[in-house]
Amino acid sequence: MSKPKLLITRRWPKAVEEAANEDFDVTLNEKDIPLSSEDMRNALTSYDAISPTVTDILNSKTFEVENIRCKILCNYGVGYSHIDLTSAQKLGICVTNTPDVLSDCTADIAMTLMLMAARRAGEGERELRADEWQGWRPTHMIGSKVTGKTLGIVGFGRIGQAMASRAHFGFGMKINIFSRSQVSPEILKKYNAKQFGSVETLLNESDFVSLHCPGGAPNRHLINASNLSCAKPDLILINTARGEVIDETALANALKNKAIKAAGLDVFDGEPKINPILMAAPNLVMLPHLGSATRETREEMGFRALENCRAFFNEETPLDRVA
Repeated sequence: MSKPKLLITRRWPKAVEEAANEDFDVTLNEKDIPLSSEDMRNALTSYDAISPTVTDILNSKTFEVENIRCKILCNYGVGYSHIDLTSAQKLGICVTNTPDVLSDCTADIAMTLMLMAARRAGEGERELRADEWQGWRPTHMIGSKVTGKTLGIVGFGRIGQAMASRAHFGFGMKINIFSRSQVSPEILKKYNAKQFGSVETLLNESDFVSLHCPGGAPNRHLINASNLSCAKPDLILINTARGEVIDETALANALKNKAIKAAGLDVFDGEPKINPILMAAPNLVMLPHLGSATRETREEMGFRALENCRAFFNEETPLDRVA
């Protein structure tokens, strides 16, 4: 019996690519650049399985092809807002993701951004590299203390709870939560957390806010000019979720006008292109989508995607099926 044909749209760590070849007839994207819409449409008619990731656009138009061969999209990553689930479901295509395995590393990056923004680490490094440091002085580059402050978390799934654990138990921070679903009393008690009913209240009651909610249409511009106007003037905003969750123009204006103190972003709307107005903000720390970028996590993500794909072709229900 021939192996199912699998397209891996971006290069994976070597160990995972080797494992993929054991059970699948694998095609790699040797150039490791995002596939075009036409490439993806052709792939849907040529492969039994595709493992896309966040750089691939699988919208409704992508699925408008005849003689689709693909039976499963085993997504490499926990977020899947780049896949039109309704179109996939109509065509009987299974969609899976890779939760759990990247929670810790994404929370680590959120903490990194929070500390960098609070202590102005990005500004400090730029000053040194530009050979502009004039030496130590009491008023030089004063930032914000993190320990004991209040952290608001938007979205309280695995990553949000991993962030709460680091902030509460590691830095003694008070935890506020905004989540559309009710968080259980047991979990609230674990972090001594308070749940709020609106983003506006959360922004007003928190010193830091870290975003850990899904992307996609329901959360597009969840953070916008209207609710940023409710924030404390010393608020520091962190985003490791999805770029579209923030209205970047509103954020840039808030930073420029000092409506909030600073921000740290690991994700961007339309990445890898960065909105020019963000580039001009000195009180903004930016990283190039490094949330899951450790060897261990990137390998685990690939192995998890392969597990889902194997289960499907063994006529079992994939562990991480989302559609």
